Amino acid sequence: MAFDALSEVVKTERQGGVLVVTINNPPVNALGVAVRRGLAAAMDVAEADSAVAAVLIVGAGRNFIAGADIREFGKPPQPPSLPEVCSRIENCAKPVVAAIHGAALGGGLEVALSAHYRLAVSSAKLGLPEVLLGLLPGSGGTQRGPRLIGAKAALDLILSGRHASAKEAFALGLIDRLGEGQDALAEGLAYAQELVAGQAPVRRTRDAAALADTEASRAAVDAARADTAKKSRGLFSPMKIIEAVEAALALPFDEGMALERKLFLQCIDSPQRAGLIHAFFAEREVLKAPETKAAKPRQLDSAGIVGGGTMGAGIAVAMLDAGMPVTMIERDEPSLARGRAHVEKVYDGLIKKGRMTPEAKAALMARFSGAMSYDALAQVDIVVEAVFEDLAVKKAVFAELDRVCKPGAVLATNTSYLDIDEIAASTSRPGDVVGLHFFSPANIMKLLEIVVPAKVSADVVATGFELAKKLKKVPVRAGVCDGFIGNRILAVYRQAADHMMEDGASPYDIDAAVRNFGYPMGPFQVSDLAGGDIGWATRKRKATTRDPKARYVQITDRLCERGWFGQKTQRGYYLYPEGARTGQPDPEVLAIIETERERAGIKPRAFTEDEIMRRYMAAMVNEGANVVHQGIALRPLDVDVTFLYGYGFPRHRGGPMKYADTVGLPQVLADIREFAKQDPLFWQPSPLLVALVERGADFASLNQSE
Repeated sequence: MAFDALSEVVKTERQGGVLVVTINNPPVNALGVAVRRGLAAAMDVAEADSAVAAVLIVGAGRNFIAGADIREFGKPPQPPSLPEVCSRIENCAKPVVAAIHGAALGGGLEVALSAHYRLAVSSAKLGLPEVLLGLLPGSGGTQRGPRLIGAKAALDLILSGRHASAKEAFALGLIDRLGEGQDALAEGLAYAQELVAGQAPVRRTRDAAALADTEASRAAVDAARADTAKKSRGLFSPMKIIEAVEAALALPFDEGMALERKLFLQCIDSPQRAGLIHAFFAEREVLKAPETKAAKPRQLDSAGIVGGGTMGAGIAVAMLDAGMPVTMIERDEPSLARGRAHVEKVYDGLIKKGRMTPEAKAALMARFSGAMSYDALAQVDIVVEAVFEDLAVKKAVFAELDRVCKPGAVLATNTSYLDIDEIAASTSRPGDVVGLHFFSPANIMKLLEIVVPAKVSADVVATGFELAKKLKKVPVRAGVCDGFIGNRILAVYRQAADHMMEDGASPYDIDAAVRNFGYPMGPFQVSDLAGGDIGWATRKRKATTRDPKARYVQITDRLCERGWFGQKTQRGYYLYPEGARTGQPDPEVLAIIETERERAGIKPRAFTEDEIMRRYMAAMVNEGANVVHQGIALRPLDVDVTFLYGYGFPRHRGGPMKYADTVGLPQVLADIREFAKQDPLFWQPSPLLVALVERGADFASLNQSE
């Protein structure tokens, strides 16, 4: 038995007539340059050794190959390129088998596709997620994939970026055999030996015939193009993916590969790719906070929730889904029944859609209990308060929690705006009090702002991050201020939108501009969805502290005074006849706006879409800079992640601060100074923005972690 280490990360070992090629590049066997060189060299070894009858490629550790090496992103490429390596594998004169366990993603799946036979065990997940980074599979995924499984299935996989299980991959024809056990090496070796014994031929994927039905293939491409034009408006890589797959139908393999490469390089150069890569790294970087480095999280086995409204129920669902037993507290029996009904409604909706069985619901609900006495929370590890947004009410809740909860229990408030330092001060254990600001619907929205009051213990903050991980949420650390990161910035750019509305842009024009920028909804649609009464209550609460010199647009108050709170009242900025989910413009609203303009003595003017977005984004970026400057957000990327996951910011633009870097900070600052000529109080440039422009730096320069 010969043994050879071609490199540190690719080893070959002959077992009988099979050359076993093991990729060992922890943690995920990423396709770094050493792995690419090792794989190419392994093919040379196989060709040169007459005792080798077949080759088996396996991954060491928990994965086959999880894709490209992200450490090489943005660096000059080093030979051999992955397309060359895949071609080398496919051209091998001896049968090559890929035995897959764990992740075979992106380039990892492309390596497997270039093998002649594929086996996967049940832990395998196969996918081509490049679209999520603004790219397309650039090493044969768009050429070999469709030839192997047909245009329709390949387009579904590549355009969604989703993972297929081993079972689905087998049904699609992506793999040839399902392993019976979990040991990919043993299963793969047995398969390779069987192929050798049966004198199985070399079977190149490039020659597969799944595209033989040209009519069906063409229909699949046309359908994908129409669907993508509708769903991925303005996105660059999805249309390039369709173009590449279309080439697999129309061109010989080598020409298709050349076009795939050309389109791949166009995606590399796209600013959208830069935005998506930034988002990818930012959501990993955001997990690094001083407290997560300094302390270990506390135990997190059981949870309590105070309040059974929409938010409390959503948080309960998120916790039940994560396997935690949940105790809900409400003030009386009817409120408790309503809270339970809110929770059940979510699961009933999933059952109706066929995404959950009644048995699975019953198992989850068995972990749910309700009580009217706080004493039921005596043993829980964490409590989240989700009651009405009123400081006195919340303080009363925390006095009870202080009384009944065990020492070391984490006491969290879900407040969106209120002063958590003050809430913490009303207890005898401020070190245990933290803000966990969930976004509605809490069981779906990914963002979790972890708000850090002055006296909280580091391990409590670390527990917040740990809870986010358990609930599959994206945590962002925020300091205490009115609105924390997200809602504080929202309040400012929403004011900018109100100013434009009073100055002459209709709310419908503003919403359309924001949607065309890439948001799913505009600010006035969002207001109608959330309910105008919430913002109204906040404005009334702040009325006494408002600067009398600051501009105040009263249009929204006029709508609220009429009881027009949005979707729940069937009208707000838009009309929602018979409870419609999509609103239609309301002439009466336009008349109210006109009256308000006259009252304020404003002569309306027209706004272009570009003008709307310049003001909207300048307000967002400027306040984002203030939030970073004041230490409310640790870094600009924390602002970006907040807006990507909590506010629908278009992912391909990377977040507001990344977008500002793309436009250029001098341009953003020049815009703010121009707008300040009309309203110097509102448009005050952030000291951080001014300082960065003066020294020729950008927001990205503040994202480097120590």
